[in-house]
Amino acid sequence: MIKLSNLAQQGVQGRNILIFLLAWKCLSVSVFITLSAEVLKTDSMQVQIKAGHLHSLTSLPDEINYLPEGVEAPVLSLRVDGSFHSPSRMDWHTSDSEMHLFFDDTNIKAVVAYTAHNSHVSFELRSVEPTGKTDLAVWGPYPTTIKAIVGETVGVVRDQQYAIGIQSLNAKTLGGFPVKEDDVMPMYNIFDGSDYSDIALKFKDQQLYRGNTAEHKEYGSVIQAYCRDRSEQRTITNWGHPQYIAPPFEDGGLVGSRIALFGCPANQALKTIGIIEEQENLPHPEIDDVWAKISPDATASYLIVSFGEDEIDEAIKLTKSAGLRYLYHGGPFQTWGHFKLNPNQFPDNWRSMQRCVTKAKASGVRLGVHTLSNFIKPNDPYVAPSPDPRLAAIGASTLNASIDATQDQIPIEKPDFFQKKTTMNTVRIGEELIRYQAVSAEAPWFLTGCQRGAWGTKAKDHDRSEKVAKLMDHGYRVFLSNTELSLEIARNIADLFNQTKLAQISFDGLEGNWSTGMGQYGRTLFTKAWFDHLKPALRGSVINDASNPGHFNWHIYTRMNWGEPWYAGFRESQTLYRLKNQAYYSRNLMPRMLGWFQMNAKTSVEDAEWLLARAAGFDAGFALATNPKTVQQNGLGIQVIEKIHQWETARMRGAFPEALKPELQQIEKEFELEASEDGSWQLYPVFSFKQSHQHNEQPGMIAFSSYDFVNPHPEQALQFIIQSTGKSQAIDVTLEINSSITLDLRSSLKPGEILKYDGGPEIITYDASWHMLDKRAVNSQIMKIAQGPQSINLGYRFEGNEPALKLEIRTIGKPTHLVPSR
Repeated sequence: MIKLSNLAQQGVQGRNILIFLLAWKCLSVSVFITLSAEVLKTDSMQVQIKAGHLHSLTSLPDEINYLPEGVEAPVLSLRVDGSFHSPSRMDWHTSDSEMHLFFDDTNIKAVVAYTAHNSHVSFELRSVEPTGKTDLAVWGPYPTTIKAIVGETVGVVRDQQYAIGIQSLNAKTLGGFPVKEDDVMPMYNIFDGSDYSDIALKFKDQQLYRGNTAEHKEYGSVIQAYCRDRSEQRTITNWGHPQYIAPPFEDGGLVGSRIALFGCPANQALKTIGIIEEQENLPHPEIDDVWAKISPDATASYLIVSFGEDEIDEAIKLTKSAGLRYLYHGGPFQTWGHFKLNPNQFPDNWRSMQRCVTKAKASGVRLGVHTLSNFIKPNDPYVAPSPDPRLAAIGASTLNASIDATQDQIPIEKPDFFQKKTTMNTVRIGEELIRYQAVSAEAPWFLTGCQRGAWGTKAKDHDRSEKVAKLMDHGYRVFLSNTELSLEIARNIADLFNQTKLAQISFDGLEGNWSTGMGQYGRTLFTKAWFDHLKPALRGSVINDASNPGHFNWHIYTRMNWGEPWYAGFRESQTLYRLKNQAYYSRNLMPRMLGWFQMNAKTSVEDAEWLLARAAGFDAGFALATNPKTVQQNGLGIQVIEKIHQWETARMRGAFPEALKPELQQIEKEFELEASEDGSWQLYPVFSFKQSHQHNEQPGMIAFSSYDFVNPHPEQALQFIIQSTGKSQAIDVTLEINSSITLDLRSSLKPGEILKYDGGPEIITYDASWHMLDKRAVNSQIMKIAQGPQSINLGYRFEGNEPALKLEIRTIGKPTHLVPSR
C-alpha cells in the first residue's frame, strides 16, 4: 500500500500517484495499487505481502524475519494443465479485506480474503476466474528458516525461540502438498514390509514422518496446504490399483478453502492452536472440561479385556485393581457396517452394551470399543442379502451379452478394472455379487470360474449392458465404502455411542477410506461425520485415536497409540517403532502413548516395571491386553496389576520430575517403585546385568560361564533371576560369587522353570508361569557384594539336547522420593 506519509519524499511521481488515488477515492473505488509490501499483524507476527508473495515473516516484538532469502513464497499457487503457477501481481482491497491475485501467464485471477486476528492471520479463497481451468490451489508453500523441529502432521515448525504454523480451517483444505493424485499423504507404515516385529533397519537412524504439512528443506522448512476441485470424475492410481475411478464429489471446489497462518513464541504454539480452534469453530474436544491436547487423561492407560454382560463385573474389578479408569473391548462386533454386537456377549445388542457402560460408570470406569472404521464384513446388511450400491468400486464395465443365473463365465466389454486380483475378487451386477477366478487372456473378455450369488446374495438373470462393478476390498476379507456410505457408517458408529454412552474408540483401518478415491480427505470426512453426529454431551469427550493421523484430524483425535505386541516378546515387539513414535508425538504437539502390550501367564513383574518406567519417562499411556483368567494363571499376576496401580497413579498425579524422565526413557535401564503409606513413592534405580548361558558339551558334562560386571550401588545382597530356556533340563545348577561363595541352587531346573532371589532369606523356584514350586533358605549375608567390580561363575550339567540358561543379576540403588504434584 502507498502510505501518504511517504509521498513527500517521492517528488513528481509521488504527487501524480496522490492525484490518481484521490480521483479514485472520489469515485468510491477501494482498490489500492501495490507498490510496496502490505502488512498484516497479529500479537506475535507481522506478515508482509508484495505482488502476491510473502515478503517477510517477522516475529514480534524482536523483529526477526524467518523468511529465507531467494526462496519463492506465493500466497497461493494454482495448477493449470498440470503445471503450478504463482501470482505475478496483486491488487489490495482494504475495504473488502481482499487481495486480488493475477496469474498473468494463465489469465487467471484469484480473490483471497484476509483477516488479521490477535492469534493468527486467516486466508480464504473466494473466487478463481475463469472457472474450470484450475484443478488445484496450494496455500504457499511458505518457506521458513526454522529447521530444528518440523511437525509434519500438525503443520508447525519450531526452534527454541519461535514457532510458525499453518492450520487448515475446513475439511476440504488438506494439509501438505499434492505429491500424488490419490491425495494419500506420504508416511511410514510398519506394515508395508513383511517383518512386523519392528521398523525396517534402513529407518533405524531416521525419523518416521507422517505427512508433509510441514517439511524439511535445505534452508529450513516449508508449511503448506491445498484444495482440489473434485467436480469431475478422475481416473487415478490408488492403493495398488493402476486405474481407480475417483467419483466426482461436490463440496464447492476450490472456493471456500481456508487456512490460518500464525507465529508465536515456541512455548506458546500449542496454546495458539487451541485459540485458533475456538475462534475458527474447529473441533476442540475436551475431557472433563480440559482441552484434550493438554488433559492428563488424554494419556490414560487402559486394559483391553474381551468382556460381555456376564463378564463385565470381573473386568471392572480388574481395571480398578490396576488403578485405571478405562476398559476397552478389542473386538465386540459381529458385523462391521451396522455394528451389531456379538450376541454371545451382548444378547440384547446395543442395549446390552449400554447396561455395561452404566454399570462401569457407577464404579468410576469408562468403556471403549475397537472398530475397523469403514471396513464392511460380508455378513453385514450392506452386503447381504442385497448389496448396497454404495459399496466402493475400483471401476466398472458392462455386460457384453445377457446371462442367466447359472452361467459361470461372465462376458464383459472391457477388462481394465478386473485383471488385478484382490482378496475377495468380487463384482456387483445389480443385486447379485459374483466371485471370479480370472479374466480371459484376450478378447472377447470373460470373467471365468465364477461363483454366482456370492456372499449371501442370490444369483439372477442379467441383461446385456448392465453395469459390472469390480468391488474394492481389503486383506481382512471385507468390502469398503464410497464417500456417501462412509459418512453413513461413521454416523452409525456415532449412533452406537449416542445410545450406549461409550467413552473411547480407536478408528483402526481408517485408511480404508482411501476407497473413496480422495485419500486423506476421505479419512477426514469419516471422522468429522462421526464427531459432528455425536450428541453435544459426548462430542469431544470421547477419547479417540486411529491407525494413522491427518492434519485436519489432528483437531478431532485425542491421541495416537501405535505399537502391537503380537510379533515378538514383551520387551521386543515393535520397541524401536514405539520409541520413534514418541519423537513423532512430541514434534506434532500430541499426547504420548506407547501402544499395546500383552500380559500373559509368563509376564514377569520385572517386565511390567520395565514398561511402566518408560510410561513414566515419556509421560505416555499404554494399553494392556489381558483378562481376569490370565491374571490368575500368572502366579505373580496380582503383583503385576498392583505395580501398574502404583506406577500409573504416580504418573497421573505428576510425581515424576522432569529431571528424572530422560533416564526413565532409556530402555536398557530398570527401576522399581514402592508406594508409601503417606501417598508418596520411592523410586529405586536397578542395575541389571543380563546374559545367556549356552554350551554344546556332551550330555552329563559340567558347563561353566564366567561373567564380570561392575556394581554401581552400595553393598547389598546380590539378586538374581535364572531361567532354563533350552529344550532339556539343567542339573546341579551352581552360582559362584567372586571366587569365594558357591551356591548349590537346584538339583534340576526343567525347561521354563525359574530361580529367583530378591535379597531376602529365601531362594524361590517358580514354574514358567510364576507359580511357586519350592523355596529354600539362604543366608543373605553371604550373598553380599561390595560396590565396584565383581565376578560370577554359572555352572550346570544337562541331559538331552539344546540346554540353555538365562541369567539376570540385579542390584538396587538409593531411592528418589516422589510426591504428587497434582
